[in-house]
Amino acid sequence: MRGANGCTSGLLRHSRGASPTGFPGGETGIDADVMAESLGKVGATIMGRRMFSGGAGPWSDDPNSDGWWGDDPPFHHSVFVLTHHERDPLPKRGGTTFTFVTGGIEAALEQARTAAGGKDVVVAGGAETIQQYIDAGLIDELQIHVAPVLLGGGVRLFGDVQKAPFGLEYTRVLESSTAAHLRLRVSK
Repeated sequence: MRGANGCTSGLLRHSRGASPTGFPGGETGIDADVMAESLGKVGATIMGRRMFSGGAGPWSDDPNSDGWWGDDPPFHHSVFVLTHHERDPLPKRGGTTFTFVTGGIEAALEQARTAAGGKDVVVAGGAETIQQYIDAGLIDELQIHVAPVLLGGGVRLFGDVQKAPFGLEYTRVLESSTAAHLRLRVSK
């Protein structure tokens, strides 16, 4: 898939406040530049249900069923959420509409490609969603942002990839005092 990315670690503390993410203020520097460059190429995003809300099961049981980001999420484009539970699209301010896809990763990718209009489609995570796209051979490039913060749990990014071994080639490595930004090409 042209322009596919697997992005982990979410928005970094310093980049989260930078204007390219949709939040006022913030710091400038390498981290904000990486985020601005990445976000400027994106036409649509795919994510898993837990990345969207942290929940599972029926939407009526999810206390965060409108997502983590409030009324004005930072995406400003179409976002496709993989789920097993149907739901109407959820429009938000700033041009973000969350569309809930129950037809699997290929259906989400087809819808995202159409919505992206020739721009990149990002598979934002979580780890299990990225693993499914890697296993299907649908990821061309990974961007991994590593911050020195231990969260104490979660799913390992490559922990359950069935396609292994597969090759990764560094195409860019940038670092700041608070993060390392890795761009890797996935060998088919």
